[in-house]
Amino acid sequence: MLETQNHQAKLKAEIAELERSLALYRSCNSVVELKASLCKIEEMKKRIEELEYALQSCGQQIEFLEGNEER
Repeated sequence: MLETQNHQAKLKAEIAELERSLALYRSCNSVVELKASLCKIEEMKKRIEELEYALQSCGQQIEFLEGNEER
């Protein structure tokens, strides 16, 4: 009986340790995923700036062409 109780106590301790390890792994994994998402967001911001610049440039070209067409 005592041997069974000791075995159960060891198993409970191992389960608790595994749960702690899993929580730590999930936490670290979340940090890695957040950093990756942040990098993607930064890349998208740069791309948006590039597209806004291109759009602005196209708008200026349209205005120039419309001005030439009126002449």
